[in-house]
Amino acid sequence: MLDIVLYQPEIPPNTGNIIRLCANTGFRLHLIEPLGFELDDKRLRRAGLDYREFQTLQIHSDWPSYLTTVNPKNIYALSTKGTVSYSSVAYQPNDTLLFGPETRGIPDDIRNSIGLNNVLRLPMYSSSRSLNLSNTVAIVTYEAWRQLGFDGSQ
Repeated sequence: MLDIVLYQPEIPPNTGNIIRLCANTGFRLHLIEPLGFELDDKRLRRAGLDYREFQTLQIHSDWPSYLTTVNPKNIYALSTKGTVSYSSVAYQPNDTLLFGPETRGIPDDIRNSIGLNNVLRLPMYSSSRSLNLSNTVAIVTYEAWRQLGFDGSQ
């Protein structure tokens, strides 16, 4: 499957939704510190998560630590600054889908290191600022999983 990486997530319910999404799709979730909350935060637990859903969660102290530990095949960053549609990519197992913090997005240096062709965007009205993080992750996750034939689903 693929890796979903949340770079310095700030809002517990978004992360809770994404934890559940990963538990239901087989995608692996990685959180890059610092986090804007405690993982045992009651707001995160309110999403009804149980221990099983945390099994594929890994926490990394920073972006370089993630890169060293995982050594991803391809990295696709989602950003309002992207120019490539998320649906035009041919996703492969072990690719990484990178999402930035809710209030700031992915830092310029990380986005630039990935390369313009790997910075993706979701279509939306030109007057829109952005979509909610957990909604964006869900849309891209299901497109990637669809391309992989919904591997592992029933």
